[in-house]
Amino acid sequence: MSAPVRVPERPVAHVYDAAYAGVPNWDIGRPQQAFVRLLDARLVRSPVLDVGCGTGELSLFLARHGHDVLGIDLSPTAIRQATEKARWRRIPAHFLVWDALEVARLGEAGLSFRTVVDSAMLHILGDRERDRFIEGLGDVLDTGGLYCVLGDARRRERDTYGITPAEIRARFREADGWEVLFASPTVFERRWSSNAAYLIVVLRR
Repeated sequence: MSAPVRVPERPVAHVYDAAYAGVPNWDIGRPQQAFVRLLDARLVRSPVLDVGCGTGELSLFLARHGHDVLGIDLSPTAIRQATEKARWRRIPAHFLVWDALEVARLGEAGLSFRTVVDSAMLHILGDRERDRFIEGLGDVLDTGGLYCVLGDARRRERDTYGITPAEIRARFREADGWEVLFASPTVFERRWSSNAAYLIVVLRR
């Protein structure tokens, strides 16, 4: 898989670099169980884009099960760790330092995907950042492809952090070529805790 030219990083990249200098609470050393069940249900199809891949556990899990996977993250430290894991484990996953808000530029470079997995990336974005990401997502996800997002359940309606099925349905409108297939309550696991969450799967028409 050839890599496009890198885009400039956002300042928040340094925040995540600092977190990955240790072991952040969200890095549990394995994929979230919600995505294991998604694979078991045969809803993952190659090629796969893992947005906000962190140190690569989900990407490596999917690649180990035969999928062609590109993991992107804006943290160079996380991508370096993911690349090292792939080499140590001899798993053919690919990783790239890349801002998910610039995902449309992957499409400009000729890349497209049948599945996009998102393990707790969308749920941290601000309102305008979510709009920008979703607009770019439409440029790289093939017709008939799936966007599969896991995120903490929003606790209060006025909050920005977290996701709800209602918000996802409002952002991924049928008029714009999307269809929300299902939204399942689940949990997002952390090293020392877990949160109520949703796994939501959206079809690109």
